[in-house]
Amino acid sequence: MGMFDNLKGLADQAREKATELVDQHGDKVEQGLEKAGQLADERTGGQHSDKIRQGVDKAREALDGLDGQQDDLHRPTTSG
Repeated sequence: MGMFDNLKGLADQAREKATELVDQHGDKVEQGLEKAGQLADERTGGQHSDKIRQGVDKAREALDGLDGQQDDLHRPTTSG
């Protein structure tokens, strides 16, 4: 087993753990994403609100889809 095989194994373990955490604590993950987006928006004075919202939405989709299903995090009803 080579170095890259070891790294792949560690990456797989990290993905499994992240999937587990999102499945169990999706509400807290979602709150954290929203809070991070709001903080970034405040720190930039609202100049990049659209890009920040897009980033939060992409992160939400990626985390929600770790298990191959889009069922752990809620979709935003409005953008902005």
